[in-house]
Amino acid sequence: MGATTLASAFGVVMIRSAIAGNEVLAVSASRQIYFVILGVVLIFLLAAIDYRYWLALDRPIHLVMLGFLLTLTGFGQSAFGAQRWFQVGVLFLQPTEFAKIVALIVLAKYFESAQDKPKDLKWAAGAILRAIWIIGLILLQPNLSNVMVLSVILAVMLWLNGIQVKHVVAAALLGALAVSSIIALSVLGVRIPFMQKYQQDRIVNFVVPDPNDTYGNRFNVQQALIAIGSGGVSGEGYSYGTQTQLRFLKVRHTDFIFASLSEEFGFVGSISVILLLGVIVWRCIRAAQKARDVAGSMLALGTATLIFFQGAVNIGMNLNLLPVSGLPLPFVSYGGSGLTALMIAVGLVESVVMRQKELDF
Repeated sequence: MGATTLASAFGVVMIRSAIAGNEVLAVSASRQIYFVILGVVLIFLLAAIDYRYWLALDRPIHLVMLGFLLTLTGFGQSAFGAQRWFQVGVLFLQPTEFAKIVALIVLAKYFESAQDKPKDLKWAAGAILRAIWIIGLILLQPNLSNVMVLSVILAVMLWLNGIQVKHVVAAALLGALAVSSIIALSVLGVRIPFMQKYQQDRIVNFVVPDPNDTYGNRFNVQQALIAIGSGGVSGEGYSYGTQTQLRFLKVRHTDFIFASLSEEFGFVGSISVILLLGVIVWRCIRAAQKARDVAGSMLALGTATLIFFQGAVNIGMNLNLLPVSGLPLPFVSYGGSGLTALMIAVGLVESVVMRQKELDF
């Protein structure tokens, strides 16, 4: 939990600098502090409760989340062409972030109950059917980045529980065909259902970038690369990053906070953050190894996959190695719902640790 708290505290510090005196964003750092405190409380609370209690409630939890996602599709607040938030007073709640944790619980329960079944297509279909409802409703928002996260978590769990190689090959071929089709159609300018135009534009800008597009769709990525390069080895200093403080770098407290911290703390700072997230992922994997049952192992490994994949995609898009997506940097980027959901996941992992099969963790 120490690494999680340290990463979250650094996130607050970085958000304070990244808002760069913007009066509209001035409350962001203080709000994030409240969510960090809430998250730490949730970790202690969930660690004290046996994780199998939540597994026993997987069906009602699943149904409640599906209800939230259905309601969100019709009545949620829109941003970037998707319905993603409920507004409660001054707070914006994003059910999709919590849906990922519900998916972890539902899948962990399934793999626990089906551990002795043959690892055939019916077994794999059972896991897919339990996740597809959440994935489908998130796709309708549309929120492709989180669909991708949940799909990767599902794939990793299937692999770790012994899916047959022939099914992996078939899924890989279908996935490659789907991705290739999306890229080809986007480049050709053909609209794809469940995708917004800006999402297809991001793919086109990544695959066949226009070198003359200096102030258009590639602006954020270009500014992120300039910021990262400007940081050098040791950085320009806290609150002295030119691209950040002069506001050339956009969405710098959320999607592009890695570029902001790289500019101000340099290569040393960026590597330190990556290593810190790596420690959290490693501790989750160790929890999975020590878990007393399959369900506990899946909760821990699912959390490790969530943090690793989301962090890798965020850093990759900051470095222009991957297309731009809306995935934040775990524990560091601004976002109350995202941070709280991750803290809940860490709390479940701590519960697994406290009820491990050995005492030498």
